[in-house]
Amino acid sequence: MKIDFTYEQEEPIKLKRFLNQVGISHRMYRSLRDDGGEFYVQGKLVRDATINLGDQVTVMFPPEKSDPNVPFSDGPLTVMYEDKNWLVVNKPAGLTVVPGPANRDDTLVNRVKGYWQQNGEENLVPHIITRLDRFTSGVVLIAKHRLANSLANELMSAKRIDKQYLAVVSGTGLLEHGEIDKPLAKDPNGFGQIVSEDGKRALTEYWKINEGEAYTAVKVVLHTGRTHQIRVHFTSLGHPLLGDELYLGPLNLGIERQALHAERLSFNDPFTHEEFAFTAEIPADMKQYFD
Repeated sequence: MKIDFTYEQEEPIKLKRFLNQVGISHRMYRSLRDDGGEFYVQGKLVRDATINLGDQVTVMFPPEKSDPNVPFSDGPLTVMYEDKNWLVVNKPAGLTVVPGPANRDDTLVNRVKGYWQQNGEENLVPHIITRLDRFTSGVVLIAKHRLANSLANELMSAKRIDKQYLAVVSGTGLLEHGEIDKPLAKDPNGFGQIVSEDGKRALTEYWKINEGEAYTAVKVVLHTGRTHQIRVHFTSLGHPLLGDELYLGPLNLGIERQALHAERLSFNDPFTHEEFAFTAEIPADMKQYFD
């Protein structure tokens, strides 16, 4: 895979420093150099060089080969967008994102690998950027190569990937707009998370959309990205999500999984500087609460 860059500054710069500025860390540089990667300046193969205004720098990335321990799957995949750097999919509820002890053969990662193999892609290592719980539906961003993965993780750390969710919580009486600012930590006595003063800060913002006799439909924006954050925060208010068995949400109000959907994801593409925004339609099992 080839990626081109153009140096646009007046002051000359060394190749390694320039590569670091465009997201290729010293560690990635060494990995590329030792694993078949190549670096060109103005079409000339180099190990190191001084870059001047207007120079074109080309990086040849070796293929990211398939992990033999992660099988290919031909399971269905709903592709929302794809280019040479990104794949955006709409994950259905019930599909695990990454292989684990309970499912190694047909997760989202397995399906993406199968899809890429069918399309003749040279890189066969999906880099999951926005991971969702098994029973949460919606938009998932996947990087198609190691540089996109590195740049996306920088965006995540800088809180420059915006994620918006839809949820249906039990009960009524929530504010029209509110924030939940409570630290979260792993539950020492279970599989989930708990509100704990010893945990990491977690901030959730929500807006009420609709209210029924025994539920409230909300739009949610995460300002931090803790495990199970939305689910635990609303549980802490006494409003667990419908269908959320782990956090004692009601199982008799018309939905058989946690009522949580990653509706929208947006970010500025670090390669093209284009503003991207993707919206996944509300799935049928949740739509009834928003009509």
